[in-house]
Amino acid sequence: MTRLLTLVALVTALACSAAQADPKIRVLYLDQSVGWLHAPVARPKNSNGPTLSEVALAEIGGQSGAFSVESTQDARQITPEKLKTIDVLIFYTTGELPISAANWQAIQRWVESGQGGFVGLHSATDTHWAYSGPGQTYTAFINGKFAGHPWTQGAPLTIQSLGGPNPVNKAWPHRFAYAEEIYQYSDYDPAKVRVLQAIDFTETPLKRPWFVPVTWTRQIGKGRLFQTNLGHTPSTWDDPRYRAQLLDAIRWTAHRLPGSATPNPEEQALWALRSLMAYSGVPKADVEARVAKLAKTDKAWLLDAAARTAALRPLWPAKPEDDKSAFDAAYQAVLSDVLARSAR
Repeated sequence: MTRLLTLVALVTALACSAAQADPKIRVLYLDQSVGWLHAPVARPKNSNGPTLSEVALAEIGGQSGAFSVESTQDARQITPEKLKTIDVLIFYTTGELPISAANWQAIQRWVESGQGGFVGLHSATDTHWAYSGPGQTYTAFINGKFAGHPWTQGAPLTIQSLGGPNPVNKAWPHRFAYAEEIYQYSDYDPAKVRVLQAIDFTETPLKRPWFVPVTWTRQIGKGRLFQTNLGHTPSTWDDPRYRAQLLDAIRWTAHRLPGSATPNPEEQALWALRSLMAYSGVPKADVEARVAKLAKTDKAWLLDAAARTAALRPLWPAKPEDDKSAFDAAYQAVLSDVLARSAR
């Protein structure tokens, strides 16, 4: 009997110790729309009930036991006092949020100090507000701003993993076909982030001659940031792979999972040139062979060539009838250089 009681006490002590060592992650989810209202963050008609994404996050947290989540559609609730009570902040937002300069400074300090992590979903990059105080603007913080979505809801595309094996990416196949609305970006700096997923234009019908990242991570001081463009389509929220990735992203930003956020600009550059050649009509096998050669080329040239492809995006005509001569000239120039370099 004494031995049994001792065993029970030991198991109880171990359970309590584990609970103390790894308590539930406390998540605050902001799904406020000041701009476009996406279906996953829309309240049910004639109701103030939870949104589709709020329900999904509550289910993920409840089923995994890894986190608890509080949802709000009022960014003014994110104060220094509130930040003391949470571990991860998630944005699925649009437009100019009502976040004061003082509160944005507090959020930045909270992340940089490692006290909290940040997760951006889909249109978190279609979010902004005026800020000129210490630190970074929100756009610089998340490292990108919505610049259109040629790949509209339901558009067929192929997504490829980058950056090597990563716990935040393990739920998805290395390459997979999908249908989603995908953004392209301005104000994006490849040297700041580690891209985990991107569009593979060798297998995507609607092509563009520049790099289009889908998911990335970033180290900000001692804190971690995760951003994915997935999540526009309601069916994505039912996909167990997406749900698993969100769980892993929350764990990762809360420092419960390992995983590198070391920027991979050279790998991104190769994918930019891959996109350029796929857009030009170079067969996939030839693209692969040329990319293999470019991987051995001068890194400064590689990064410069990728930057030239990124500069093509703002030259793309806004309407089919618009003048395309500036784009064509820049496109042909960089394509000629890339084809010549990769033929050596």
